[in-house]
Amino acid sequence: MYLHLGQDTVITTENIIAMFDIDACTVSKKTRDFLAAAQKNGEVINVSLELPRSFVVCRENGKTVVYISQLSTKTLSHR
Repeated sequence: MYLHLGQDTVITTENIIAMFDIDACTVSKKTRDFLAAAQKNGEVINVSLELPRSFVVCRENGKTVVYISQLSTKTLSHR
């Protein structure tokens, strides 16, 4: 199946490792470090033109990719 993340971005659900609420998870230093490292390595794709509400960690072609979305994790999980 496919999941629409917003702004014409669609991923396959089999590649999803986890979905996180950005407000709840960025309180943790480990999560902030993970996102900073992913950004530094060019693994972050921002598909949000508005305030980001979630991020989705995927495995694509043997590489970890983090998508930042304006949609909540609740909305994404119901799609």
